[in-house]
Amino acid sequence: MYDKSLEKSLIEKSRELLRLDVSGLSREEAETVVRDLRDIIRYHDWRYYVLASPVVSDYEYDKLFKLLKYLEERFPDLVTPDSPTQRVASEITKMFPQVKHLTPMLSLDNSYNENDLREFDRRVREITGLDAVEYAVEPKFDGAGISLLYENDLFVRGATRGDGEVGEDITNNLKTIKTIPLSASFSKYGIKRVEIRGEVLVRKDVFKELNEERLKEGLTIFANPRNMASGSIRLQDPKEVASRNLEAFVYQITYAEDEEGVNVLRSKLVKHSQHIQMLDQLKFKTPFQVIRVCQGIEEVIQYCDYWQEIRDDYPYEIDGMVIKVNDTRLYEKLRFTSHYPRWAIAYKFKARQGTTKIKEVVFQVGRTGAITPVAKLEPVEIGGVIVSSVSLMNEDFIREKDIRIRDTVLVERAGDVIPYVVMVVKEARDGDEKPIQFPQTCPSCGYPIKRPIGESIYRCFNINCPSQVIERIIHFTSKDGMDIRGLSEATIKKFYNLGLIKSIPDLYRLNYSIIKQIKGFGEKSVQNLKTSIEESKTRPIYKLIYSLGIRYVGETTAKTLSSVVKCVEDLKEFTKEELTQLQDIGEKVAEEIYNFFHNYKNLEIIYQLKSLGVNTCREEIREGKLKGQVFVFTGTMKNLTRERAKEMVENLGGIVSDSVSKKVNYLVVGKEPGSKLQKAKKIPTIKIISEDEFIEMVR
Repeated sequence: MYDKSLEKSLIEKSRELLRLDVSGLSREEAETVVRDLRDIIRYHDWRYYVLASPVVSDYEYDKLFKLLKYLEERFPDLVTPDSPTQRVASEITKMFPQVKHLTPMLSLDNSYNENDLREFDRRVREITGLDAVEYAVEPKFDGAGISLLYENDLFVRGATRGDGEVGEDITNNLKTIKTIPLSASFSKYGIKRVEIRGEVLVRKDVFKELNEERLKEGLTIFANPRNMASGSIRLQDPKEVASRNLEAFVYQITYAEDEEGVNVLRSKLVKHSQHIQMLDQLKFKTPFQVIRVCQGIEEVIQYCDYWQEIRDDYPYEIDGMVIKVNDTRLYEKLRFTSHYPRWAIAYKFKARQGTTKIKEVVFQVGRTGAITPVAKLEPVEIGGVIVSSVSLMNEDFIREKDIRIRDTVLVERAGDVIPYVVMVVKEARDGDEKPIQFPQTCPSCGYPIKRPIGESIYRCFNINCPSQVIERIIHFTSKDGMDIRGLSEATIKKFYNLGLIKSIPDLYRLNYSIIKQIKGFGEKSVQNLKTSIEESKTRPIYKLIYSLGIRYVGETTAKTLSSVVKCVEDLKEFTKEELTQLQDIGEKVAEEIYNFFHNYKNLEIIYQLKSLGVNTCREEIREGKLKGQVFVFTGTMKNLTRERAKEMVENLGGIVSDSVSKKVNYLVVGKEPGSKLQKAKKIPTIKIISEDEFIEMVR
């Protein structure tokens, strides 16, 4: 914040410097002018980017900036790390190194109605023992999350959210965002080191203008402001980032220490609203102007309803409101679950909706033979995204809503992501609508389709159905599967249509001489594809089991199956009853696994893969102490990442589960454990151990 007299002084000084001839200045004179220019440019950045109320023209601002740059180039020793000229890095980064956050960047639990908020309030009051709780309520920005680190008043590091524990170091890119101060006087508050959370955003009008420019230039437009912000902060050239006119709001101080290294966050500034006020005074862009401190949950609900009505008038995309317990001293008592803080919750606004017409309905075939009706729509913009098709789920869904071709329908993006037909606008019917008729045969292969008893979906049971084969190959090569880079969906479909691949094993019989003759495939891309396919042969067998596309078998179940066999084909020896004895495998999943491995065509695929050099067997089933033992992890590990801990268990023949049950042998407890600990305490057969005890066990 600037008082009126200081603002007036800076504006007058701006005009003086615009008239100044700096070419003949001595170093001592230049030092004074450079110091004035930095203060003036910071002030104008604040007026333009934070208040959106500039007091100089773009031309005048550019001239002041060029004066500063000229003097710093003439006297390099005058350059400081927090100078406005240092916002754009001179070199293009080749990669983003990983950095660990001082405190985890956890997601927020979501609520979608008032009852969820009242239940959240009930839990908070129950844990804290308070009759009424004071909350701070602010907009939930729809952008890219970032973490900022300041030391000795200087901005020293900025990172993406990453996995919550570790993010990407994008400091150079974030320096180009003018709403992020390169220096801030935290020392005035006795703070030497501070970590701040925020969100990189694009104003709605800026987003629209940029997309219009990209259309004129023949470039791909951005789907929505969030995607643009997220993609922009990861660009390799900081100068390109600077051209995107990004902004950043900060909304949380997660850690602050004094000269002695003592965390002062809850001893001096005990209210979240005070943190926001302090950041605003330090010239960060914050929700200070719109944050409201509410007494009790009913006042919170009223404020959320108010913002839901005015959200379209706000210059930035928001998808809800964030409710935080205002007294940060209560955070120690409320603590965290394994995924969320218990002292905050996100209230999500109603999904974006739009009205459009169904032009036609096509039937798509998935890798498991499921026939899905998809409505092709007259394109409609919903929440910044053009929606032109929507799944109609199944026949029951269509009959229940009485959906017809050429109907006018209300479509929403559920959770602002997945398009969904809410209702038919029957008042708009004119008699030209036609009922949707399900086909009798598969639209891909012509094989008769059936609707299994107890299911809502029709299926094609022809294992050689072209659409199923293509989808199975796409699934097999995916990143979570055998991870064969260089084979996009479009490439797989092209290879299939050219007859280069007709089954999964054909991936390992590709004729690279023919591929080299296909447009778009040069010597290097063909060699990269060949290398990637060869590398896939060495994947662990749980990857192969997952890649086979067995219905209901995800990565966790695939790991369970791989832990009890020497080779993948050995699963044909298991009965359904034996399969249900394995961790997290019920009767429905066991049925699918049993049927898959008792189909000779599926076994033939596995044997062909084996003959082509694909790894189908484990090197060794270790007989160590962890064989067959089931582990669950909760809380934050201080010495191990969660993935590393899982790997250690699995390498020694153990199994890692995500849920607590009677089949679990050990619960490994880290810092701030979640509800799994309480569940485990109720099961006497589960041994609860610390991270140190776990490390000793696997040493």
